[in-house]
Amino acid sequence: MQKSRITELFNIEYPVIQGGMVWCSGWKLASAVSNCGGLGLLGAGSMYPDVLQHHIRQMKQATSNPWGVNVPLLYPNIDELMNIIVEEEVKIVFTSAGSPAKWTGFLKSHGITVVHVIANSRFAAKCEEAGVDAIVAEGFEAGGHNGREETTTLTLIPLIRKATSLPLIAAGGIGAGEQVLAAMVLGAEGVQIGSRFALSAESSAHEAFKQYAIAAKEGDTMLSLKKLAPVRLLRNRFFELVREAELRGATPEELSQLLGRGRAKKGMFEGDLDEGELEIGQVAALVDKLQSVADIFEDLKSGYNEARLRI
Repeated sequence: MQKSRITELFNIEYPVIQGGMVWCSGWKLASAVSNCGGLGLLGAGSMYPDVLQHHIRQMKQATSNPWGVNVPLLYPNIDELMNIIVEEEVKIVFTSAGSPAKWTGFLKSHGITVVHVIANSRFAAKCEEAGVDAIVAEGFEAGGHNGREETTTLTLIPLIRKATSLPLIAAGGIGAGEQVLAAMVLGAEGVQIGSRFALSAESSAHEAFKQYAIAAKEGDTMLSLKKLAPVRLLRNRFFELVREAELRGATPEELSQLLGRGRAKKGMFEGDLDEGELEIGQVAALVDKLQSVADIFEDLKSGYNEARLRI
């Protein structure tokens, strides 16, 4: 895989960033990705401040390569998380689910490289104004929380490439080397891969969730809860309850009550395949076995190189 502004920005060998996914992206996964030459990210969205601090300290022991932390800006204890990140001298932070203007200045004042995740081209200008160092453009195919516009990665990357000159990372529906190359052709300079790493041996997700997602076929994930925050889910009993509620016109308040608290943890971390919220991207349909991070990287590299020869 080719060098780019993204590999230079993070000082990594390959332009591959692991998504900072809730309940999947602990220090074991993130350090494995960094040790393979990509950029591993801790998923702070599912970590209490003391848990994040523990994972940061484990990362320092597990790898000497670059790594970072993904922080959803809607996190309730965001001030505590940001202070821990500064105190622990984290070098790279990816922010998502909020305005880049909120924390970019604070982070950059402490010498931290900042990347912001967006799902539409309108936010590209806001990222530039905020002073971020790079952008992740996440398409509709992605797992977890998603853009309301439902713009696919194939369309989103060229749109954002036209809107900004910032280093650009493609995300959403990317899990194979051929897809990495396609993203580069569209104007991206790196990729962020979530679902395939969520289904790796080193992921902190529950084994039952991993196997259920690996068994998923085309069409087994759907975007749901659009009146709250759109999230891509695997079909299960909870998903069917949500779909029934949405079809009868349930209000946001009713949907919020149905969602309750801790659904994602119940499904992805504890392995409740009936009542849990099972977040995964469409690319899960292409994953047919559990692999180590090292084996995934070998697949990505070989797929990328073979695709280049076909062009």
